Amino acid sequence: MTHKPLSSRELDRQILALALPSLATLLVEPLLIAVDSTMVGRLGTAQLAGLSLASTVLGTLVGICIFLSYATTAATARLVGAGKPAAGLRQGIDGMWLALALGAGLGVALFALAPGLIGLFNPAPDVAGQAVAYTRASAPGLPGMLLVLAANGTLRGFADAKTPLKAATAGALANIPLNAALIYGADWGVAGAGAGSAIAQTAMGAYLTWAVVKLARTHQAALTPSGGGVLRSLRDAGPLVIRTLCLRAALILQISAATSLGTVQLAANQIVMTMWNFASFGMDSLATAAQILTGQGLGRGDTRDVHRILRRCEAWGVRAGIAVGAAYVALAFVVPWIMTADGAVQAVARNAMWVTAAAMPVAAVAYILDGVLIGAGDTRALARYMVFALAAFAPIAAAFLFWDAGTLGMLLLWGGYALVFMGARAATMLWRVRGEAWMGL
Repeated sequence: MTHKPLSSRELDRQILALALPSLATLLVEPLLIAVDSTMVGRLGTAQLAGLSLASTVLGTLVGICIFLSYATTAATARLVGAGKPAAGLRQGIDGMWLALALGAGLGVALFALAPGLIGLFNPAPDVAGQAVAYTRASAPGLPGMLLVLAANGTLRGFADAKTPLKAATAGALANIPLNAALIYGADWGVAGAGAGSAIAQTAMGAYLTWAVVKLARTHQAALTPSGGGVLRSLRDAGPLVIRTLCLRAALILQISAATSLGTVQLAANQIVMTMWNFASFGMDSLATAAQILTGQGLGRGDTRDVHRILRRCEAWGVRAGIAVGAAYVALAFVVPWIMTADGAVQAVARNAMWVTAAAMPVAAVAYILDGVLIGAGDTRALARYMVFALAAFAPIAAAFLFWDAGTLGMLLLWGGYALVFMGARAATMLWRVRGEAWMGL
């Protein structure tokens, strides 16, 4: 059966139909952290700095497991495009079982090893205590967090972005009163923020599981785990894990360097990183659309549509990057004031946000092409490019471990992360998509 080539207008409609609902889904994690940061920031600077370290550790664990979402979306989308929805659904179900197992094991390990993991950053004692409290309170939510990743990947492979949107919206809204009740009402402090987020993530995982079960019944797919499918998911995850480890390593280097600059700089870094996450997850919604459409197009063997998808998504990414950068220039006067009462922290955060604003168009291209290559299954090349980008950024971050540069150091550090690291990613992937080898047909 011949597939009618898509016009630019049709592609734009499909991109927006997938990207807009995906935006809310992808924003859940930074939104939960933003709520935590705002409420915890009112408790004090040490609490906010502790949250910065704890969210970095937790985000690293969850980020390493992002293959549960990305690989499942790509594999499912290709099978759906090839007219094999039941086979695609089996990929997702195996990924969900793997998510539960990994989440349970990582949750136990995180609770037990929290003091040692936080100690790796060598924070001040009061900051360390707050970070450990948040980390341990968040640990029970890891199975739910990973289940959300796998279930989202399954549903997105079927081009269903609305169900994850419902779960994301409900989880984000529920997290606000949960945090308020546990932080202030129960007087748990920073631990209440971690517990509230864990409860919200667990509820989201349960809802999305129910949605996948209904889909499985429709396509008569078994719900029991397939040993071969789970092992295949682990094997295919290798390059994506390397990619993610490099991404998290760059983030940890950035946080470590910010920690060495002082408590004020670290607290400001949490504000800037929270806003960076909002922007990056927002741009990644376009990458998610590109991932789904690329996978389905390659499943049909339609290289013409895949090329059009690539070009349209690149155009959307550049526009989004410019728009977000312009918005961040204005938000730099507002967000730091909302998130902390410390004037010194506000000033450092405001200046660093201007640096990130300039980098947004470059970052947008990097995120879009990341989604395209994942959708094409070109993950080995993607892993190599991420290693290169990390190697370009690492010396910059390492310099601040030994150079107490204060506020200037914070600006240079963000310049290295937002411009050098993201620029290296964008440049290497632009080179890769010049031909058709990345399509793997």
